[in-house]
Amino acid sequence: MKSKFIAIILLLAVACNVSYGQGCVAIRHFSTCSGNPNASLQSSKGFWLISTNYRYFKSFRHFRGTHEEADRVANNSEVINHSHSLDINVTYGLSDRIFLNATLPFVYNERSSLYEHGRTERHNSYSKGLADARIGAGIWLKEVSKAHDGNIALSAGIKFPSGDYAATSTFYNVGPNGGPEVRPVDQSIQPGDGGTGFTLGLQGFKQVGIRLSAYGSGFYLFNPKETNGTRTYRETLNAILMNESIMSVTDQYSFSAGLSYSLLKPSVSFSLGGRFEGVPVKDVIGGSLGFRRPGMAGSIDPGILYMKDRLMLSLNVPIVIYRNRPQSLTDRETEIATGTPRNGDAAFADYLINFGMTLGLGKH
Repeated sequence: MKSKFIAIILLLAVACNVSYGQGCVAIRHFSTCSGNPNASLQSSKGFWLISTNYRYFKSFRHFRGTHEEADRVANNSEVINHSHSLDINVTYGLSDRIFLNATLPFVYNERSSLYEHGRTERHNSYSKGLADARIGAGIWLKEVSKAHDGNIALSAGIKFPSGDYAATSTFYNVGPNGGPEVRPVDQSIQPGDGGTGFTLGLQGFKQVGIRLSAYGSGFYLFNPKETNGTRTYRETLNAILMNESIMSVTDQYSFSAGLSYSLLKPSVSFSLGGRFEGVPVKDVIGGSLGFRRPGMAGSIDPGILYMKDRLMLSLNVPIVIYRNRPQSLTDRETEIATGTPRNGDAAFADYLINFGMTLGLGKH
């Protein structure tokens, strides 16, 4: 019974382990439903978990609303983001119900575009380094050692503005006399957002068969700060876009649910679920002006997990089936000022690759 319970908890961790964000919509890497993808692995007081999670995606499909602008790829005008991120996570159990966690994230991004380089030549911009670190705590409603058939955890955390939110790169054909110029990179590849935020999370599971269980998780990142002072240079593309000249500091959210099936020998588990995530048009707390790309994505999320003793390896590949880039507040302002309908676009990925490794330390 105990081994089955641990397998269910591990699968719930995989469900939470997927990093959230689709290309230009989610403006930075931000993972997990509780600040640490393995918070749900806690089983007893004094138990440590050291884990890493690697994510990669390529965003290139442009959408306005739910309409894909397929011609962008056909005419080679699409913006392409390659995003790599690595989370280093530490989780500690204060008791059979309460856990603490901390996440130190690192990113490397490449962005290829025409419009940022004078619209005549395609060039790349880059960003790398520490992203926004998080700490948090959570509590299971039932003691982990006794909740064999189901449990729910509530969590809260703080996100610190440790990542660079004004990272720069060289842009070509846009400087004095058409030369190169160093400018802040696009909002979608900035390592940080410049704001101190806080998260609320929920995760849970329910055993529905001998080897079958249901899981669910979700989080919301509240970012009260309105703008971070980093210039976008969008007003140089069109003077009417002066309201988008400074980057916004946005909220972010993700919700997922699904089923998992475990094999006893070998220790392999499979999961299949759905995920819905994005950046809202308006923040719940604080102002929402400045430049942002609101959007949402829905994915089918298959996963596989292997566990041996205290080592866990996991792989998830969410496949995106729904994309939506709604009208932002600045889009609406521009539409009112010009009398011309406006809805900015955003680039989305087709899929993400997430690979995780976790090692447990301490007493069982």
